[in-house]
Amino acid sequence: MGTIGAMNRFGYLHDRLFEFSLAAYAVNRLVIRPHLAGFLHSHLQWAWPFLHSHFDDLLLMSAALPVVLWIQRLTGLRKHDLPPTWAEMFSHLAIWSVMCKIVGPVYCHIGVADPWDILFFTGGGLAACHWWNRPAPQSGSVTA
Repeated sequence: MGTIGAMNRFGYLHDRLFEFSLAAYAVNRLVIRPHLAGFLHSHLQWAWPFLHSHFDDLLLMSAALPVVLWIQRLTGLRKHDLPPTWAEMFSHLAIWSVMCKIVGPVYCHIGVADPWDILFFTGGGLAACHWWNRPAPQSGSVTA
């Protein structure tokens, strides 16, 4: 594989999925959870547990991995600007799962040791990595 084409470069902090995930996280934390909890409890009872406990977990990889990879790229620990690889996603998933669901809650008394969260970390990570590694759209003209 020669040079990295513009279509294959990862946007890091300018990646669309990263930007969407940050926006969705902010709306959930700043609007939905504090201002719509009563409505959700009354009218959409299935939605509140998900939005309160798991929605942010679903966004973890798409919101955090680009930042970490960008820092790794700046410090020289990451040698390319390709989209996140499956290995990068799974290694960070393993580290964050242990830190957020074992070390934090058990040893530092920060957060909750909810194993379901790891399922949502994984689901969001799989979807994000699939998105980042989808085939580039084919550019070309149609000839008559």
